[in-house]
Amino acid sequence: MKNLPSLFASAVFTDKLMREKLPKDVYYRLKKTTERGEPLEINVANAVAIAMKDWAVEKGATHFTHWFQPMTGITAEKHDSFISPSGEGEIIMEFSGKALIKGEPDASSFPSGGLRATFEARGYTAWDPTSPAFIKEGVLCIPTAFCSYSGEVLDKKTPLLRSMEAINAQALRIVRLFGKTEVTSVGTTVGPEQEYFLIDKSVYDKRRDLVLCGRTIIGSKSPKGQELEDHYFGAIKPRVHAFMRELDEELWKLGIMAKTEHNEVAPGQHELAPIFTTTNIACDHNQLTMEMMKKIAAKHGMVCLLHEKPFAGVNGSGKHVNWSMSTNTGINLLEPGKSPKDNAQFLLFLAAVIKAVDEHADMLRVSVASAGNDHRLGANEAPPAIVSIFLGNELTGILDAIESGKPYDVEDTGPIKIGVSVLPDLPKDTTDRNRTSPFAFTGNKFEFRMLGSAASIAGPCIVLNTIVADVLSGFADKLEKANDLNAAVTDLVKNTYAQHKRIIFNGNSYSEEWVKEAQKRGLANMRTAAQALPCFKAEKNVALFSRHKVFTKAEVESRCELMLENYIKVLTIEAQTMINMCRREILPAATSYCAQLTKAALDKAALNADLPARYENDLVMKISKLIECLYNGVSQLDTALLHARDFEHAEECARYFSEAVFENMCLVREAADELEMNVAADYWPYPVYSEILFSV
Repeated sequence: MKNLPSLFASAVFTDKLMREKLPKDVYYRLKKTTERGEPLEINVANAVAIAMKDWAVEKGATHFTHWFQPMTGITAEKHDSFISPSGEGEIIMEFSGKALIKGEPDASSFPSGGLRATFEARGYTAWDPTSPAFIKEGVLCIPTAFCSYSGEVLDKKTPLLRSMEAINAQALRIVRLFGKTEVTSVGTTVGPEQEYFLIDKSVYDKRRDLVLCGRTIIGSKSPKGQELEDHYFGAIKPRVHAFMRELDEELWKLGIMAKTEHNEVAPGQHELAPIFTTTNIACDHNQLTMEMMKKIAAKHGMVCLLHEKPFAGVNGSGKHVNWSMSTNTGINLLEPGKSPKDNAQFLLFLAAVIKAVDEHADMLRVSVASAGNDHRLGANEAPPAIVSIFLGNELTGILDAIESGKPYDVEDTGPIKIGVSVLPDLPKDTTDRNRTSPFAFTGNKFEFRMLGSAASIAGPCIVLNTIVADVLSGFADKLEKANDLNAAVTDLVKNTYAQHKRIIFNGNSYSEEWVKEAQKRGLANMRTAAQALPCFKAEKNVALFSRHKVFTKAEVESRCELMLENYIKVLTIEAQTMINMCRREILPAATSYCAQLTKAALDKAALNADLPARYENDLVMKISKLIECLYNGVSQLDTALLHARDFEHAEECARYFSEAVFENMCLVREAADELEMNVAADYWPYPVYSEILFSV
C-alpha cells in the first residue's frame, strides 16, 4: 500500500487543492459561497472549472459527470468527455464554468411520485460546491442537486441541504443566547455504520430470488447459523480480508474515512464504520461506500448483499446513523460540559431532541419504512417499530430531578437549578449502550438504529434535522423574550421533559412488556411500511416541512406516493419471482423426486413382496401432500396478485399487499421450505442456506 497520508483523498479535489490551484481572490469568493451561501459568480465558476479539469486530466480522467441522487435511493450519472473540436480534425480538452454549474440529463425515466408527467423529460443538475468533486474510474464526478424543468425537486440532496440550513438557523439562535457570539454556523454531523453480507458469486448466480430480489424468498434454516455466536468479531477470513483491504484503499482515495471493520453476528455478515463528517458529505460518502462494496466484491468473486433481511432465521443488516450537532468552533452541542452554562446548553438541546422525537415519531418511522425493512424491524437484531429514546439511568435521573425540583442522588448537589448550581460531572459515556433501542443517546450523539442496510441516510437525516430545527425555533421564540434566561431555561427543560418523557425507555425494547407499556403511553406501533408511509402526508407533517422550506406540500405528497409505489413494486417482484421459482423449478423437482421414490418402492416390492417400503411410501405421501399444498398456495398467490389490480389508490393497494399478498407469500414459503427439507439434494434446484452462508 502507498503511504497512507498521501493516498488519502488523492482522488478528491480538496479544499487544499483549490487553495493551491485557484487565484487567492477566486478561492475566497468561492468560500463565501460554500460557507455563507452567497451567489456563485460565473468568473469564479470558470476559474474553478479550469483548475478542476486540469487536475482531473493529470489524474487520467477523460470524462466528467454531474453525480446526483435521484429518488431511486441510489446515485445517477451521465458521462461527457472533455474533448472539444479545435479545427482540422484536432481536439482540445475543455471544461467551462457553465458546464460545472449546470447539467441537463434526461429526467423522464426517474421517479417523481406524480410531480411531473413522463413526457416532461427536461431536468437540470446544479453543482453543490459544499461537497468536493472526485475521480471515479477515470471520470470527474461533480456532486449535484437535481430538479425538473419547472423547478420541482427530484432528488435527495436538495431537501437535505435545506434541512441543514433550517437547523443551522434555529440552533444559532440558541447558542447566541448563551453568549457564544463567535459561532457563525451550526451543522449536523453523521457517522453511518454499514452492515452487509458477502457470499460467493457462484451460489448467488444459482439463486433467482437473490438475483431479482436481493433476498432469499425461499429457503429453510441452516443446521448451523449464528447460534454459537462464533462469527461476531471473529478472525476475518483471508478472502474477506483481501476485499476489506481493497475497499479501504478505494474509499480512502475518495476521502472517505473508513475506520472500523469487523465480522457481524450472522455467518457471512460484516460491518464498516466511518469517522463522523458533515451530514451532506456523509450522505455522499455512504452512497459511494455501497457502490464500492458491490464493485470490489465482484472483483473478488463475491457478491455484496445490502438487503435488510437476505436470509430468514439469521440477523439482517442495518445502518446505524450516529447523529450529532456541532458549532463551527468545534463545540459538540450534545456533549455535557464542565460549567453550569455549558450543562444548561446541553440539557436544552437534549430536551429539544426529546420533544422532537416524541412529537414526530411518526416521521422517524416513515424515514426508515421499506418493504425490506419490514422483515427486520422487531426481530432480535433490530429495534422494534415503536420509536423510543434511550438516555440511560444517569441522564434520566437528572431530568427526573429537574422535573421534581428534588436533589439528584449525588452527594451535596442540592436542588438542581440549571445555570446556577453545578450539575454533577457528566462523563462522555454516562451509561452502557442499549442495542435494542431505536434512538439511543451514546455519550455525545444519538444513534438512530432503525435504518435498513440499503437505505440512503438522506431521508432520516432530513427528518432529524427538520424536527429538531422546529423545536429549537419554538424554544428560541420563548427564550428571546425571557427576562431571566436561567429561570426560563430551567422551566423549559423541566416542562419539556414532563410533557414528553413518555418517549424515554431504558429497558429491553424487544420485550412483550414494552409493547404493552408503549401502548399505554400512546406510542404508535406501525409494524409495516404500508401502515407508516401515509403519515408522511399528514397535515402536521406537511406544515412542518413547509414551515422550514424543506419540502413543499406537493413534494411531500409526491414522495409519499413514490414510497408507496416502491413498496408495491418490490412485493410484486418478490411474489412473481416466488411463483416463477415454484412453478418452473421447485414443483417439477419435487414431482421428479416423488416419482423416483414411487419407482423405488415398486422395485423393492417386485424384488421381495414381504419387504415393506415404509421409507419410500411415507416420504411419497409426505411430499405429495406438500406438493399439493405448494401448488394451491402458488395459485392463491397468483390470484391475490391479480386482485391487486383492482385498487386505484397506492395507499389502499400497499395495505392490501402488506396483508393479503404477503400472507400468501408466507404460506407458499412454508410449504416450499418444508419440501426443501425432504427432497434429495441432487433434485433440489437451488443452493441451500448452509451452502450460501458459508460459501466464502
